[in-house]
Formats: sequence, C-alpha cells, structure tokens
Amino acid sequence: MPRSLLTPVAAFCVALAWSGSWITGKLALASAPPLEISAMRFIIAAVVLAAIAIATKTDMGRGSLRPVALAGVFGYFAYNAFVFVGLTMAPASDGALIVPTTIPVLTALAASFVGERLTATKLAGFALASIGAALVILAGQTGDEVSSRRLVGDLLMLLGACCWAVYTVLGTIALRTRSPLAIVTIAAPVGAALLIPLGFFEKGYADVVGWSTAVWLNVLYLALAGSVASFIVFYWVVRRVGAGVAAMTSYLVPVLTLAMAVVFLGDRPQPLQLVGGVVILAGVRLATWRLSQDSQPIPEGAA
Repeated sequence: MPRSLLTPVAAFCVALAWSGSWITGKLALASAPPLEISAMRFIIAAVVLAAIAIATKTDMGRGSLRPVALAGVFGYFAYNAFVFVGLTMAPASDGALIVPTTIPVLTALAASFVGERLTATKLAGFALASIGAALVILAGQTGDEVSSRRLVGDLLMLLGACCWAVYTVLGTIALRTRSPLAIVTIAAPVGAALLIPLGFFEKGYADVVGWSTAVWLNVLYLALAGSVASFIVFYWVVRRVGAGVAAMTSYLVPVLTLAMAVVFLGDRPQPLQLVGGVVILAGVRLATWRLSQDSQPIPEGAA
C-alpha cells in the first residue's frame, strides 16, 4: 500500500469499527444492562492492552499521568456511561447521527483551550451543527411518553459526544510524551475501575454468568475492535494529523452506521433526521475548514 494512503485507510478502519460498535452495542443491550456491558468491555480491553504492552515491551512514557488518567475518565468512563444508557432509550440511528457528527465541532472548540484559536468560523459551525442536532432530536419526537424517553436518550448521547471531544484533546497533550499504545493501556484500567461500581446499581453482575453467547460476542467486539484496535489506531491518526482533523474520521460513521442499522436492527430514520444530519455535517465542515487547511501532518514514518 502506498504510504500516502496509510493514514486515510487507517481512519476509515477506525470509522468502520466504531460503526460496528453502535450496532453490536444495541444488540447487546437487548439482553444485558448498559453499565455492566461497559464495565466488562473495558475490563477485557484493559487486560488485552496490558498483555500487548508487555509482549511488545512498550515504553509507558514520561511526564505527568494526569492527561492520560483524565482521558480514561472522559473517553472510557463518561462517554460509555452516557452513550450506552442513551442507547437503551433511543435508536442506534439517533446516536449515529448525533454523536459522530458533532464530535469534530466539539473537538475544534475544546482544542481552543489548549492553544488552538477559537475563530468566528468555528463558532458559526458550532451554531449550525447545533441546529442540525436539534433537528435530529426533534424529528424523533411524537409527543408521547416513549418520545420523552427518546429525547433523554438523545441528550445523553450528546453529552457523550462532549466527553469524547475532551478525550481527543487530552490525547493530543498525552501524545507529546507517550505512544498511542501507552496512552490507551494506562487509560483503559482507569475507565474500567470507574465503570465497575456503577454495574452494582443494575443487577450487581449476578446475571453475567448467564449472558448468552451472542451477548459475549458483542461485548468482545466492543472490547477488541471498538476499544483496543480502534483506540490505538485513532490516536496514531491523531499523532499524524492533529486532533481536529482526526476527529473528522467521524464523518464516515453516520453513513456506515445508518446502513448497518437498517440491515441489522430494522431502524428507519425519519427524513427530517437525515436533513438534520446533513446540517450537522455542514456545520462540522464550516467549523473545521480552517483547521483542516492549517493542520500540518507528521511526516510519513515519524509516528
């Protein structure tokens, strides 16, 4: 494969893995509680990452552990708690339209706190994307009790997107002194440790031994493809092109997830939701326009 194609291919693989996570997550939630699933996901991921780090003799890096630990709090604990609980209340297609499309704008805004300039273009893009998110959420409302539950689910997933944006920016700080594998290896146990206690408020893990093979396969996908592989590759992309441009990997997720949701879950997005998704993408493109022009990728072979 030409070296110039390596980064976009890696970004596409990340988007594909994340799209599958929306589907497998929704399927697993049909038979198991959300916080227990999230905890088991990251327990498995933490063990596998530790094994990989030991086998490859990965240098865990130097400097403060604070940004890495905070990355575990926002990207592993908070993001998954919000999104997986949200998925019990709203369709996977809602999450696919709201979360991946708003992450690039939110990341561009969050990056302003670590040195990237917050421009009028970014603010305008954020406003436009917010209108699109509102269209997606409102399109799913019918005025009854179920609709109210769906609204809460959509808002929880939007909070999850905010957490992922913070996670991405924290990653740019951590990458100054650590490799992508080192970061996720340290962050995963932090997220798992915070998620485990929450599972006791559901069924206390008493049901875990009775989970079906299908549930375990979905959890394994979430742990190995949706966490271990995709998180390492995502931070590798962040190192090469920066947080703002890497976050645009999310552009591909709605299309891939919606197609999967129609096939595997029988979801049928409302036309207004699709319009809202287009508006979000327009806002994302506006907010990241200058960022994508100004970001300088790391030379091939430097990462």
